[in-house]
Amino acid sequence: MKKVVFIFSMVAALTFSTAATAQKTIVDVAVGNKDFSTLVTALKAADLVSALQGDGPFTVFAPTNAAFDKIDKEALGNLLKPENKKALANVLTYHVVPAKLMASDVVAALKKNNGKVEVKGLNGQVLTVMSKDGKIWLKDQNGNYSEIVATDVKASNGVIHVIDTVVMPK
Repeated sequence: MKKVVFIFSMVAALTFSTAATAQKTIVDVAVGNKDFSTLVTALKAADLVSALQGDGPFTVFAPTNAAFDKIDKEALGNLLKPENKKALANVLTYHVVPAKLMASDVVAALKKNNGKVEVKGLNGQVLTVMSKDGKIWLKDQNGNYSEIVATDVKASNGVIHVIDTVVMPK
């Protein structure tokens, strides 16, 4: 029940803010949504804010605070330390594709490719987007899955799709 309420509230919040966010960058959209506060903290720690405020276009698979909560607190705390900036940037850039992929583009590609398509993150590693049980999922390089729970949050330099689990590169 909590998951249904969370998904509904995320979709409602993002739907109501979509028109207003079209003029904001991806970072501005994330900063303006309390459900992305951990993501924003991580972007700042990895010194990626200015990069994601650039021209793009970008597609960001944005983990919510609840997604970050699934990571061991000590491991997350270590990633956020200045000496681990490179490792954190690797994780975060894995969530960013250097193209604007709207949900309709993804669905069309999935239909064309038997329910599976690969996209390359800014870090150079591949994410697999797949259709399973009527939902769209990301599969990371380690075989872990993340559900896309909200789509097409438009920004001036790309689009955000909300995910429920942080995907991890190798």
